[in-house]
Amino acid sequence: MSGLRPRPINADVVQAWRAAFADTPEIEIYQGSILNQQVDAWVTPTNSRAQMNGGVDAVIKDHLGAGIQVRVRRAIRSQFGEALPVGSAVCVPSGAATPKFLISTPTMVHVAENVSETLNVALACTAAFQAIHMQNEKAPGSITSVALVGMGAATGEVPPQICANLMWTGYTLFNDYYFHDYDDLRKTVLEQLGDIESRPAERVRIKPPQTQGS
Repeated sequence: MSGLRPRPINADVVQAWRAAFADTPEIEIYQGSILNQQVDAWVTPTNSRAQMNGGVDAVIKDHLGAGIQVRVRRAIRSQFGEALPVGSAVCVPSGAATPKFLISTPTMVHVAENVSETLNVALACTAAFQAIHMQNEKAPGSITSVALVGMGAATGEVPPQICANLMWTGYTLFNDYYFHDYDDLRKTVLEQLGDIESRPAERVRIKPPQTQGS
């Protein structure tokens, strides 16, 4: 299929990112298409069966070719079975020079699912960074830069500020906590954000636990 174009950039998401990540200078906020990002890996929000027919998934599949969906689904079957749980991810070779890898992480179980009342964005973002960590354990230095989009901010209907804060949480947990596996990751994120419904939007950000050894 051809003729797919990225959705218009959501300026509200960009503004929310800039506020949420104001104290993390290593993060560059870019307003534009992920297809223009010259990094080692792209992260695409997907559904649990990696049906790459809409949103960023479809744009990336159109750009990299249909074979990318085959590789993603093969990795899911090999590592997880029939479906990729929310709070997990797969990292596969992209088949291109840039990026070298594609990381798929579900923000939803089904296609076009409203996830605005869930913690799926934090789970997906944390899982994406865990996939980077696992890839670099296998091949040190293989992923040194990565590009992400606003997870759940379009099809998932997550408000921009909540999306940005949950992604900040995922990034912070990745940096400050060691996850033994994806089950450990999901347990930690849910424990940290279990009372999110009672928090004002501006206080979604958390203080992560102390770093744990392996």
